[in-house]
Amino acid sequence: MAIKGSLNSNFRKVLAVCPPPALKQTQPGTLLSQKKYTLSGSWAAQKARERQKEERIKTGVKLTGFFQVMDHKTGWEGMEPIKRTELVDVDGIPLLKNTADNWQRLWAFKARPDDLLICTYPKAGTTWIQEIVSMIQHRGDPQKCDQVPIHQRIPLIDMFPPKHFPRGQLSPSGVSGLEQAETIPSPRTLKSHLPVQLLSPSFWEQNCKIIYVARNAKDNAVSYFHFYHMNKGLPEPGNWDEFLENFLAGKLVWGSWFDHVCGWWEAKDRHPILYLFYEDMKEDPAREIRKVAQFLGLQLPDPVVNQIVQHTMFENMKLNPMTNYSSIPSLIFDQTVSPFMRKGTVGDWKEHFTVAQSERFDDACERLLGGSNLIFRTQL
Repeated sequence: MAIKGSLNSNFRKVLAVCPPPALKQTQPGTLLSQKKYTLSGSWAAQKARERQKEERIKTGVKLTGFFQVMDHKTGWEGMEPIKRTELVDVDGIPLLKNTADNWQRLWAFKARPDDLLICTYPKAGTTWIQEIVSMIQHRGDPQKCDQVPIHQRIPLIDMFPPKHFPRGQLSPSGVSGLEQAETIPSPRTLKSHLPVQLLSPSFWEQNCKIIYVARNAKDNAVSYFHFYHMNKGLPEPGNWDEFLENFLAGKLVWGSWFDHVCGWWEAKDRHPILYLFYEDMKEDPAREIRKVAQFLGLQLPDPVVNQIVQHTMFENMKLNPMTNYSSIPSLIFDQTVSPFMRKGTVGDWKEHFTVAQSERFDDACERLLGGSNLIFRTQL
């Protein structure tokens, strides 16, 4: 199968000592081209605004243990709404411009042997598995997980916000998840949405444990569509029909769902990767929590497992400010458009897909997943 062959080649490439993939700006007019991100005003005016914002946020920062937490109402007053960004091609994968601009740093990231990496295609249960892992690491003690927002406990290493953002909001060390990761003491738990071939080679060299969660394409597409609408840092999503076309063509941020799930599925045979399915987690969360604990070398008694199940139920996480991203200002995540945690179900695609769209997705899955033994359930 074509996908499998290309992934083998890419996987061998990341295991070798090699330069980072080349960057290519997406040309206006292509499906990847979206509204361009530009800073308003002159360079001098922009720097003046940055200095003013830095002064305003000085009183809005407090420390909670190692982590720095910022009052999300401080430092954002008077900020202009952020512009939806463009995409840049990195070795065939569309990434956000800010990520591509920092690609050399991301590729050169130094993993540590005791790092744990959580990786998913976006909106495949990322926050859910993060909180599960965090609860397991704290032996089911919710108080230890309720002091710092999840995006600060487990930083997204491929997240680089615009330079004019107030410092400290999205990460304690400044502007990026990568910088936050570099300052966190070991053992670290990190997060990425990168496909397997773009992950820093140091993760393979250090033989880091990785947890991957995959979700069926239909529900994943629906969730990603709503996330695209509410996340002002992403390109314009277009209407539902347009979004589905881009999803099938792999022309969304972080690339093709098909390549993503297949690439990580193949990598699990040569690396310590726990590959989970969202639908299995919904069907029997206690069973999957035990899998994660065992992968991390821990044995949890039943009462602790049950505590983790209750704490990480969708309804509870949706109300929990440490997991529902309510600390992110609405000029970035507009949760009046769509909640960050929307439904968390299996089968919601039936409320969005036409019969023709469903059949088209079925055909694509049969064609693009047919060379693997990957099987996804679209209902429970």
